[in-house]
Amino acid sequence: MSKNQDAYKQIALTLATHFDGLYYVDIESGSFNEVVAVDELKEAGLPSRGKDFFKAAAKIARKSVHPEDLDAALEFLNKENMIKYLAGHDSKVSIYRLVINGGIIHIRNVGLLSEDKKHIVFCFKNVESEYRAAEEQRKNLASAELLARMDVLTGIRNKHAFSEYSEYVEDSIRTEREIVPFGIVMCDMNDLKLMNDTRGHSYGDEALQSASRMISETFKNSPVYRIGGDEFVVILTGNDFKNREKLLKQFREKSEANRIARSGPVVACGMAVYHPEKDSGFDAVFKRADQKMYKNKNKLKSMKLMEDFRKMDKIKKAIPDERKRLLDAFFGAMCTMSNGGYVYLNDMRYDFSRWSLALVNDFNLDSEYMYHADSIWQNYVHPDDVEIYRNAVDAVLCNNNDVQQIWYRAKKADGTYVLLTTRGFVLVDSEGKPEYFGGIIIPEGNT
Repeated sequence: MSKNQDAYKQIALTLATHFDGLYYVDIESGSFNEVVAVDELKEAGLPSRGKDFFKAAAKIARKSVHPEDLDAALEFLNKENMIKYLAGHDSKVSIYRLVINGGIIHIRNVGLLSEDKKHIVFCFKNVESEYRAAEEQRKNLASAELLARMDVLTGIRNKHAFSEYSEYVEDSIRTEREIVPFGIVMCDMNDLKLMNDTRGHSYGDEALQSASRMISETFKNSPVYRIGGDEFVVILTGNDFKNREKLLKQFREKSEANRIARSGPVVACGMAVYHPEKDSGFDAVFKRADQKMYKNKNKLKSMKLMEDFRKMDKIKKAIPDERKRLLDAFFGAMCTMSNGGYVYLNDMRYDFSRWSLALVNDFNLDSEYMYHADSIWQNYVHPDDVEIYRNAVDAVLCNNNDVQQIWYRAKKADGTYVLLTTRGFVLVDSEGKPEYFGGIIIPEGNT
């Protein structure tokens, strides 16, 4: 398998779930290859490969992009503009309309700079359904009364609506009117500031929308409010109140699954129930739910750190700090050359290794730092491939610094097996003795 093919596969695996099609473009020459087919661009006439992506894309744009969007599309597809913009940003995004077979389709086009800084990945997604949904939402929010109580970004109730509800409950408690049993779930999405700072506010907005959907889909029968940048409140009523413990458990499991897979929002939450005999008002319940949410948030933040060091604390003869710093430095250098694959590196003198955090999460390993990792990792290898794996590792060790390619299946956290291609190698010291054993692992696909 060539290096380019490795790159194409990794790009496809990483981005295919988020986009309808991908093109891989060489910045210097402009040559390009289609990684994932884009039906709309096929119909417009863009080829699967060619010598100059920017020229070909501009030609197609002049024929197929809506006249009102053409200038913006051509500016986006201009090579010099794209290179200049990506020099200071992670990505560049443009949305324009294509006129295909007499119909209009909104396309989101994203340009991403590859890790080698020599290629641009152009990602395409048909977002017509999103635009139709947004248009429908705009119609539903036409009245001033709805707009005053609706969060425009997420489509749920806003802080103003929440204040009105909480004041109504406070007044009911104060005047001793009958109160329907209720509970409060406080939710806080993790890392919004980090997303906005590193990925841009549009990415953060999409994450907030995903978090809002996740909350609303779990607590289907209860009103949901967005009361701050990353804060949401659910007022549990009816069947949701009766099933509150079960629903809270489901929500936390979904959030934890997102944390491990890095495939969706991670949302901390805390729940409290109104007790007439001890709660003086709505605010008492709210504060109790908020406190429990922060406990959950701190737990989520500390969970990974605890996992990373749990094993190391049990080792009596730990790797010296200087050797660990060297390992981290070599590991960082490998990551820059990994082209997106998993990376592992073992200090053979101490049998201490470091593994990519993505691999740790995908396979549910205990930590990105491990002693005796070879015996641990072997437990994840498919039983039918253990002998192949052991023989291949021995071959790498026997050949010392020669790069060897290994194929075997390994079990992911969700129980499925994925075919892995591993390029393993050994680094020797000045006397020719093996000192570091490492490699880059490329997932080929589930089996």
